[in-house]
Amino acid sequence: MKKTIIAVAVTMMMFGGSSAFAASDVKGKISNRSNVKGSANVAIGKGSTANMGSVQIKNSKVRGKVSNKSNVKGSANVAIGKGSTANMGSIQMKNSNVKGRVSNRSNVKGSANVAIGKGSTANMGSIQMKNSKVRGKVSNRSNVKGSANVAIGRGSTANMGSVQMQGSNVKGRVSNKSNVKGSANVAIGRGSTANMGSVQMKNSRVRGKVSNRSNVKGSANVAIGKGATANMGSVQIKNSKVKGVITNKSNVKGSANVAIGKGSTANMGSVAIE
Repeated sequence: MKKTIIAVAVTMMMFGGSSAFAASDVKGKISNRSNVKGSANVAIGKGSTANMGSVQIKNSKVRGKVSNKSNVKGSANVAIGKGSTANMGSIQMKNSNVKGRVSNRSNVKGSANVAIGKGSTANMGSIQMKNSKVRGKVSNRSNVKGSANVAIGRGSTANMGSVQMQGSNVKGRVSNKSNVKGSANVAIGRGSTANMGSVQMKNSRVRGKVSNRSNVKGSANVAIGKGATANMGSVQIKNSKVKGVITNKSNVKGSANVAIGKGSTANMGSVAIE
């Protein structure tokens, strides 16, 4: 038990008030509560990862609740390099199995989260799942104000106050309730994706209700590149199966949602199913 406690403490110091688990088997609750102010967290190099006020789980099994409660103010989180990842006030899961609720509650103000490189990912106040299984509710409640979330590179992804699922299976409700004000979310590169106050699902299965309730005010969501996708206050489902009700109740005011490039898609306050 002592060794486990020491390992987690070291991880949190290295990743800016975050918890990172790789190839782990956890029987119990994973909880991260962080307050980050006026700080900088930077990772440079191929496949680099920068986590600030976040929980990152890879190739792991968790039998219990996964919870992240973070307050980030006036800070910068940057990851530069091919396949780089920058997480701020978020939960990111890859190839993992969780038997329990996944909950993210974040407050991000006057901060910048940037990922630069081919296939880069920038998550701010979001939950991102790839090839994962969850038996329980997936809930994201985020407040993002006066902040910038940027992903630059071919196939890049920028998520702000959103839930994004790819190749995942959820037996439970998927809920996103986000407030985004005076912020910018940008993804630049061929096949790039920018999600703001949205739920996006690709090649996934959900047995339960999918609900999005977002308030977006005075903000900009931009995706630039061939085949780019920009979602604002929307639910987008591609090649997925949902056994339940899909509901979207979003309020968008004085904002801009832009997708530029051949075959690009822009969804605002919408439900798009393909």
